[in-house]
Amino acid sequence: MTKICVVGPGKKYFSGLTAYTICLANSLSAKNEVSAVTIRNLLPRFLYPGNKNVDRHDYTLEFSPGIRVYEGMDWNSPISWSKAYQFLKKEKPDVIIMAWWTSSVAHMELFLALVNSVKIKAKLILELHEIVDPLEAGKPVLRLYSRVMGKWIMNKAAAFVVHSDTVKKQTMETYRLPKEKVFVIPLGVFDSYSQSYSRESARQELGIKEEFVVLYFGMIRKYKGVRYLVEAFNKLPEEIALHSRLIIAGENWGDEEGLERLIKDSPYNKQITFQPEFVPDAGVPKYFSAADVVALPYLRSAGSGVASLAMAYGKPIIISDLENLKEALQDYQGTRLVPCGDATSVANKITDEYAQIKAGKAVTYTAPTVCGWDNINDLFQKLISQIG
Repeated sequence: MTKICVVGPGKKYFSGLTAYTICLANSLSAKNEVSAVTIRNLLPRFLYPGNKNVDRHDYTLEFSPGIRVYEGMDWNSPISWSKAYQFLKKEKPDVIIMAWWTSSVAHMELFLALVNSVKIKAKLILELHEIVDPLEAGKPVLRLYSRVMGKWIMNKAAAFVVHSDTVKKQTMETYRLPKEKVFVIPLGVFDSYSQSYSRESARQELGIKEEFVVLYFGMIRKYKGVRYLVEAFNKLPEEIALHSRLIIAGENWGDEEGLERLIKDSPYNKQITFQPEFVPDAGVPKYFSAADVVALPYLRSAGSGVASLAMAYGKPIIISDLENLKEALQDYQGTRLVPCGDATSVANKITDEYAQIKAGKAVTYTAPTVCGWDNINDLFQKLISQIG
């Protein structure tokens, strides 16, 4: 059995990447001896856009009992970094799989990469969930810092993992990485959430009386394109809109200006539920069980954990035809592609799904095996064997 340590964000600043870190570690533990180092404090709390939801305790996802966890590293505590090093020294992993997604944790990850190269000598696999974080990309100083720190960490890595061939090309161009060191492993389906809710019971608990439900779920940010979904809802025929419920649920990071006004001015504003707050784990199954279709009109994306959630619940997904998303969802029969930023196309797809429900032809789709954790586990095992 290979000894693997997974490094990623902890539950204090919970996000989709936290859920992925836990799911990945749990999956790998089926055939390996797995430990985890989590980053507890990502940055000063007042700088974090979702600071109201820091340090919650209402999570259902947990590391499997056999996984030893160091929780965790803090951005401002070299003592916590030293303890992480001591933990690694005790665990003696053969491989470290480290998530890269924001430069706010770069100094901590660079520390781990350096001590690993000198003392631990595990093979370092850097899993890239972002090339450059969208918030950092818009600020020249942060963008430069992200690229410089990212490159320093990458110099210590034996291999890199991305989630699509499109992102592989972008990553190689941005960081000038050799092709033979970059591997594509799909984003896993988030199937660890409860599947116990029926469509009817979920709607009853959420107070939904309409016959058709469109769901947007996840962070509300400008690049997520939520406004195009509202505009699409506004374009629906009245006989469809008045029998439908649009739910927008997720943490609002404040860079999507004017969204509340757009919703308020909608001719169907009474049919729109706007819940701009973090949804705890217990609420996730309710929203996805209640939905007839999940709409994700992203303007950019390196991958979508929400789409993985929607696949776990077998829902049709209306999603932008960005190359990496097309690739990631090409084997999922419930994928409905729309041109990026095209509200009319989104409206047309919603209308099509409504007609299916109205005709009693609703279909629950099956997530492709390529996105299953067994396959992802096998691909990581193959990668680990290749890097020796």
